[in-house]
Amino acid sequence: MTSPIKIDIWSDIACPWCYIGKRHLEEGLAALGDDAPDVEIEYHSFELSPDTPLDFEGSTVEYLAERKGMPVERVEQMLEHVTGVAAKAGLDYHFEKVAHTKTLKAHELLHFAKAHGKQLELKERLLKAYFVEGGRVNRIDELVVFASEVGLDADAAREALESGRYAADVQADIAQAGAYGINGVPFFVFEGKYGVSGAQPAEVFGQVLTQVAGERDGAAA
Repeated sequence: MTSPIKIDIWSDIACPWCYIGKRHLEEGLAALGDDAPDVEIEYHSFELSPDTPLDFEGSTVEYLAERKGMPVERVEQMLEHVTGVAAKAGLDYHFEKVAHTKTLKAHELLHFAKAHGKQLELKERLLKAYFVEGGRVNRIDELVVFASEVGLDADAAREALESGRYAADVQADIAQAGAYGINGVPFFVFEGKYGVSGAQPAEVFGQVLTQVAGERDGAAA
């Protein structure tokens, strides 16, 4: 019995392409059907915009126009495009609800979830909260609710967040991204050697998985 193919993913909760990339990877796996290899997915922290305030009061259009210096019309076109791409991946983005904030606490919670075998479930929950529901992913009270919704112990989650126990792990992930030369997300690393940058189409992920699985079979033969 061969071990699963390891997929390490650098990703941020506040990254619209990261949610789309997650869906495309899942679709690529599903499309392989019975030929799909077993995979082990691990998410790693990445802070896309470290200069984001803890609580930006305003819309996504205002945020990007003010803080990134982009014309409003261009921002609106960009968001419309991303929303359309997300819809094709089955995601219902609501940028008018998005609460822009720093995501470090959410990344700490993802490390807590990983330690308790629930990282994938929590990653999905946080992305949905951020892009679909307008959730505040920097507030401990809300994060604890999201944790409990995926089956994690609420008191233990709160203690982990309040103590900052996983803050160093978050920074280690970010430093590792820098060492790899990753300056944008999502970034997927297969078996520690093949890097795929961006929310590539499902077919691309399927091809990479097939190639990696084929190389394994060849090495085992």
